[in-house]
Amino acid sequence: MSNDRNGTRVLAIANQKGGVGKTTTAINLGTALAAVDESVLIIDLDPQGNASTGLGVYEKDRSVSTYDVLTKRAGLEASITGTGLPNLFVSPSTLDLLGFEREVLSAPDRAFRLRDAIQAMTAEAEGIVDSRFSYVMIDCPPSLNILTLNALAAANAVLVPVQCEYYAMQGIVQLKRTLDEVRASLNPDLDIQGVILTMHDGRNNLSDQVVNEVRQFFGDKVYSTMIPRNVRVAEAPSFGRPILLYDHKCSGSQAYIRLAGEMIERERERLNAA
Repeated sequence: MSNDRNGTRVLAIANQKGGVGKTTTAINLGTALAAVDESVLIIDLDPQGNASTGLGVYEKDRSVSTYDVLTKRAGLEASITGTGLPNLFVSPSTLDLLGFEREVLSAPDRAFRLRDAIQAMTAEAEGIVDSRFSYVMIDCPPSLNILTLNALAAANAVLVPVQCEYYAMQGIVQLKRTLDEVRASLNPDLDIQGVILTMHDGRNNLSDQVVNEVRQFFGDKVYSTMIPRNVRVAEAPSFGRPILLYDHKCSGSQAYIRLAGEMIERERERLNAA
């Protein structure tokens, strides 16, 4: 994809299983990357809009949303909203997204609307080393629908949050099948950027068992950093703040900072190998 060549890395945060930490990862990893001077855009593709709310962008501030972008009523640039944090921006969602699939049912480009919008936004940066955003992170809904397919068709790679609890492997097998299908039909270059182990509880033997199974399944795709189960991380969205601003000293904040560093290092290695 041209996005990756001109300096913007597009990452879909996806797992068909709900409650695994997709939105929490989008908000807090995005914030941690922005804190080290990476410019980040979070695209909220979940009709619930939790990534938008968790970044302090409430419904009254969403005059142009991802629904408008996907239905071609507006360009992606017009939807971009500041979060109050330097380097961190969001394209917010609204409940209107619930009707998107029905509206585009017969449209031949229905799975490529987001890809085309991102490419249109970054077209002016073609041939320039630094485009506006280092990372575009897409927060996907917890199901395989046309919104998730748009994200996977637009992405260079996928970040997969996996909750360290029972049934985690079942969700992974479903996701791997989906990614294989997307590569075959929509995006042959789609890769797994990394697997993030979330809600880890070191006191729980089941958590460690899941960690071992996931590492056996994905190998070195699994990040070393694990996100602990932490009440402060759970509280932060209700205040419209990322955990790094809500409580930067808690274990959850420190984990996301380490994860951002690990991700940047992995990106550096990828670029050096290219």
